[in-house]
Amino acid sequence: MSEILKKLGEVLEDRKTKASSESYVSSLYDKGIGEICDKVDEESKELIIALKTESNDRIVSEAADLWFHSLIALSMKNLSSDDILLELEKRFGVSGHDEKKSRNT
Repeated sequence: MSEILKKLGEVLEDRKTKASSESYVSSLYDKGIGEICDKVDEESKELIIALKTESNDRIVSEAADLWFHSLIALSMKNLSSDDILLELEKRFGVSGHDEKKSRNT
């Protein structure tokens, strides 16, 4: 599955050089971090609603939208899914409570 994330990362990088008229992703890059943050906020709210009231198919669709837009936001900061996966890997074997406490110090 990480191959999908790698391919998506390559597409996102490619879209940085395309005209906004050619690509939805390019148009988001042109609009800047504020616009993509608003989009991530919107998509997270849609996922929450789906989790509470909609079918599993809708939940998966909304989760995919949130992941997609989050990856665009990360790309704007020159980060990728690899950075997130490395962080998650570091957390294996660490109590969730302990990990959360470590962020507060």
